[in-house]
Amino acid sequence: MFGRHAVATGCVLAVTALTLTGVPAAAGPRAKGVPVAASAWKPPSGMLEALQRDLELTKEQAQARLLNEARLTGVAADLRARLGDRFGGSWLMGTIAQTLVVATTDEADIPHIIAAGARAEVVKRSLAELGKHIEGLDQSVPGAKNEGSVRYVDARNNRVVVLSSEPLVAEDLIEAAGVDTEAVKVVPSTERPRLLSDLQGGDAYYVGVASRCSVGFSVMRGTQAGFVSAGHCGKTGDATTGFNRVPLGVFRASSFPENDYAWVAVNAGWTPKPVVSNGLGGTVPVAGSRPALEGASICRSGSTTDWHCGIIRQLSASVTYPQGTIHGLTRTSVCAEPGDSGGSFISVDQAQGVTSGGSGDCATGGVTYFQPINEILTAYDLTLLTDSTVGSPGGVSGTTPSDKQDCSGYPKTYTGTLNNGQSVSQPSRYYRAAVAGMHSACLDGGDGVDFDLYLQRWRRPNWVTVATSEGAGSDEQISYTGPPGAYRYRVVSVSGSSPYTLKAKAP
Repeated sequence: MFGRHAVATGCVLAVTALTLTGVPAAAGPRAKGVPVAASAWKPPSGMLEALQRDLELTKEQAQARLLNEARLTGVAADLRARLGDRFGGSWLMGTIAQTLVVATTDEADIPHIIAAGARAEVVKRSLAELGKHIEGLDQSVPGAKNEGSVRYVDARNNRVVVLSSEPLVAEDLIEAAGVDTEAVKVVPSTERPRLLSDLQGGDAYYVGVASRCSVGFSVMRGTQAGFVSAGHCGKTGDATTGFNRVPLGVFRASSFPENDYAWVAVNAGWTPKPVVSNGLGGTVPVAGSRPALEGASICRSGSTTDWHCGIIRQLSASVTYPQGTIHGLTRTSVCAEPGDSGGSFISVDQAQGVTSGGSGDCATGGVTYFQPINEILTAYDLTLLTDSTVGSPGGVSGTTPSDKQDCSGYPKTYTGTLNNGQSVSQPSRYYRAAVAGMHSACLDGGDGVDFDLYLQRWRRPNWVTVATSEGAGSDEQISYTGPPGAYRYRVVSVSGSSPYTLKAKAP
């Protein structure tokens, strides 16, 4: 019905039985960059216990899931970069995330996907096309509440889903808006996302007299220390106090609605650490901010309900709260409650985002949305505070870097050096495209590091990411067709330090 078919393979990377002491070899040819064993690696304290409780797994299954996720994330990133505008999405399947599925719009890509150790699916629409459909819905039904307060890209079914308690009304709105109805499915739902801040006291941070939220991740802006949180928690200039009611700092910037993020600069009496509370009196170290795949496990820390885990359900979700619509959220099965807003979402040791809102609670279960961390870092020129002593299983953050790519034929050249966790804009302010057309760039970094590349366009009042390249190494490429306007590239060090060269071409 959506022009898709699956291609099963006999060489899908899978771990069917694991213990804390070793990893059996994957079925089929060994994938590039995947170690045979990871006996030295153990997950952060409290993570296995939370996964067992919230996903109903055994200890061995939880460990196997984390190892599979670490391996397959790098494979997915490489395939996404290779497929380019034919990429239709990727996701993990199975109780222990043993199967990676990668979708493409071109059957000719099937051998490459299978050779990388994934299962191939051929779909009618690329992920970029689905993104355009959800943008159309955001413009046509942004204020509708019961008629479609949640919209997200359903990559597994190659469509956009609209959740509504009044599906017939929602269908009429979509048809009237001229959106391609074949690519959109309305699903009956009672989900009512709400912002997760409240007026209670608790062990978190306070805005004003009684409003409470949760700290997200520690960051730096130059020499100024601070943390990121949800934008609906406070406005620029609002003063905050810590869990002990001691003055903490001030909101330096905040965006809500449309986005739901902010950052707070803290006073000299506070020392932010690159860790997240695990709800058991311990902490989980933060090693970077590599985005996790759809289907991966993820955990959340908040001041009301502490530490809970679940699964990433969908990316690119739009949610309409009474205060307005937020775009680009990630939808998860993790529970949350009022007061958890702004708190940390983390996948193993990789920061993912800050809690925005959700439905349900932690007694009966629910759905929670988070604002991705890398967008916040980019928007405010922040550097994530990381613990360089930790890393993914077996030290694997992706796949082994391949031969250097050819970056010839680009008229503009920018150079620099990034240290672990840093990011920079190129050019330092922006460049302006006078006409619509293709923006292309080629990033070349050193071996053994992981750099990502983002193209942003100025849409008042913020920079908005319009194209990304998040491969496993330091060589990245972007091609994007966009309208006239102001643009810039962001080069981000996910891990490692190295000089880099960025070459670019504008319309």
